Amino acid sequence: MTLSGLIGAAIDFFYVKPLRRVLSPTLFRYGACGALNMALDAVWYFLIYHFVVCQRFVDVGFVVISPHIFSLILVFPITFFTGFWLNRNVAFRVTTVGRGVQLAKYLLTVVGSIILNYICMKLLVEQAGIWATPSKILTTMVCSIYSYLAGRYFTFSASSDTSTRSAQ
Repeated sequence: MTLSGLIGAAIDFFYVKPLRRVLSPTLFRYGACGALNMALDAVWYFLIYHFVVCQRFVDVGFVVISPHIFSLILVFPITFFTGFWLNRNVAFRVTTVGRGVQLAKYLLTVVGSIILNYICMKLLVEQAGIWATPSKILTTMVCSIYSYLAGRYFTFSASSDTSTRSAQ
């Protein structure tokens, strides 16, 4: 069995009857893959922040970058590609659309998510006067819905694919 098959089987093990009534298999897999990628992101961030960047400012010649931002910059490509792989091979499981096309579409949706995060936080905190933490929670909910819909209907759309493996 492949790694994606093992991950999919592990996720499907937790797709129990009460969840089946309210979540589609694809939505459940998407949520599980997102949670897995967030956990990987946290682990990579911790390791890079403490053992690569060593909590020090980094001078890249034209600018000095704070350790937490530089760690974020280093972690982003890792979780970008693991997120893409998980979505492509576990959550949405589209196989006939080329990887390059999907990767470009995935990059667009990630950029869209970053922009949406920024806009939501600016509006909620600065315009609506909502505290930062509740604003971040609302923003995460909005961006999660956006990301799922973009993944389902744009990046990994079965409509541009003539044959997809069943996610069930």
